[in-house]
Amino acid sequence: MDISKKVPVNTITRDVKYLAEPTGNIYKTVVILYKRANQIALQLKKELAKKLEDFRTDRDTMDEVFENREQIEISKYYEKLPKPDLIAISEFEEGELYYRMAGQDETGVSPLPEKKQKADKGE
Repeated sequence: MDISKKVPVNTITRDVKYLAEPTGNIYKTVVILYKRANQIALQLKKELAKKLEDFRTDRDTMDEVFENREQIEISKYYEKLPKPDLIAISEFEEGELYYRMAGQDETGVSPLPEKKQKADKGE
């Protein structure tokens, strides 16, 4: 995962009304941010596990664990990365996330059931 964009490492205060504008509902926004943050966290976890797999041996002694500087540096790098929720909020604010609500078509309009459409037309 490339985190080359500028994402704040610490938490900043945000206006809830501003975050809720794109969806019209703060709860929908929270669900979108939760799902994206979960995706990012899983992706980062897979990347870290893949990189640390190279250092795995069948018999790790405590001396070997403390002496492996490369493994420690990789772990420190991932610890210093912005948290997944901050990355998700940054992507949401910059309009980089694509989302759609269940029951909506690609235009964002909820299609009416066929019976309701006929009733609205007076049939």
